[in-house]
Amino acid sequence: MKYIFPLLSILMFLLQSCELTTPAAPQENELLDGPLEGLSMEQQTQFLRGDIAFNDDIFTVEKGLGPIFVSNSCGSCHAGDGKGNPFITFTRFGQNDTTGNHFLEQGGPQLQHKAIPGYQPERIPSGASSSDLLAPAVTGLGFLDAVSDADLIALSDPDDVDGDGISGRPHWNNIRDYVAPRPNTITKNGKYLSRFGKKGAAYDLLDQTANAYNQDMGITSLFEPLDPYSGLEEDPEVNTQTVNDVVTYLKMLKAPLPRNQDDTQVKAGKLIFSQIQCAACHTPTLQTGHSPIEALANQAFHPYTDLLLHDMGPELDDGYTEGYALTAEWKTPPLWGLGLSADAQGGSYFLLHDGRARSIEEAILMHGGEAEQAKQGYVELAETEKQQLLKFLESL
Repeated sequence: MKYIFPLLSILMFLLQSCELTTPAAPQENELLDGPLEGLSMEQQTQFLRGDIAFNDDIFTVEKGLGPIFVSNSCGSCHAGDGKGNPFITFTRFGQNDTTGNHFLEQGGPQLQHKAIPGYQPERIPSGASSSDLLAPAVTGLGFLDAVSDADLIALSDPDDVDGDGISGRPHWNNIRDYVAPRPNTITKNGKYLSRFGKKGAAYDLLDQTANAYNQDMGITSLFEPLDPYSGLEEDPEVNTQTVNDVVTYLKMLKAPLPRNQDDTQVKAGKLIFSQIQCAACHTPTLQTGHSPIEALANQAFHPYTDLLLHDMGPELDDGYTEGYALTAEWKTPPLWGLGLSADAQGGSYFLLHDGRARSIEEAILMHGGEAEQAKQGYVELAETEKQQLLKFLESL
């Protein structure tokens, strides 16, 4: 018994020491991941299943990986649900016009640059144009998915009727057989308004997810049954429930939360953002329409994108395209979560479609085309105004 009380004292000391040295939990606005508020118990359960499939499931040869692939899990490309980094890139190759990908029989549209033992990874075939890309952040996608076609069309100005030099246009593209059009969808010449992916070529999150399983990991599903290596139809290597769980997980991820919104420098930067025309493409506020997920329906949110295609000029023209986007056209990327990007990218910024910009300022200065006027507006700012704008962007 004489040893019990000293032992208890030591244990109490250790527990108190751990409490003193354990870092405080991060604030909600310092994290990209996490569910929407207002989900039902059933929705929370499906969100958790999707979270596990997205972030914890690692494919091996025994689970169907490959034989050629880019990565072995969803989370490895989207750490913490954030942007990818140059150490895990994906390369698309094929056409430099809108006549369709003429290299599908040679492995297009995606380069699988890794292979399981006994197989050789792909190489880009001669004559194909290509583009190196970083994975985007996946938070808030359910909000973007729930914006009505009509609202996006209202934001577009393909002929620059207002004469402001900005002519954002919807990406009208074909949809896959397994994709169900949204309620109140609008079509144009038999094509549908697509909004996901760097060039907005993917129609919805099922399209994006099933294709990612197939092209990124070599995993077949009921939706995408063709093996990328052989081109032959195979039994599903991921079941339909899991694919749907991941789609639901992506829809139910919260929107990134801004920080320091009462800071006077952030407020000044927000005004400058609009004054120099950044908000003409990076639309601050959008509105969702109908959604079967009640927490997403009829909500105003602040993504800083118009989900439209814009010509970004020769410096960002990568000579490759998808769907009916031109080579210099890119979908306006959402800016929400921008200030947290470096956390998911190993502590440094890797911005623009391929990560070439190492800072927010560098990314701004690489804008051209329809964004040339906004870039020049930034260049002409006083140094204090530039810092205010950058501080605002870092707060998103």
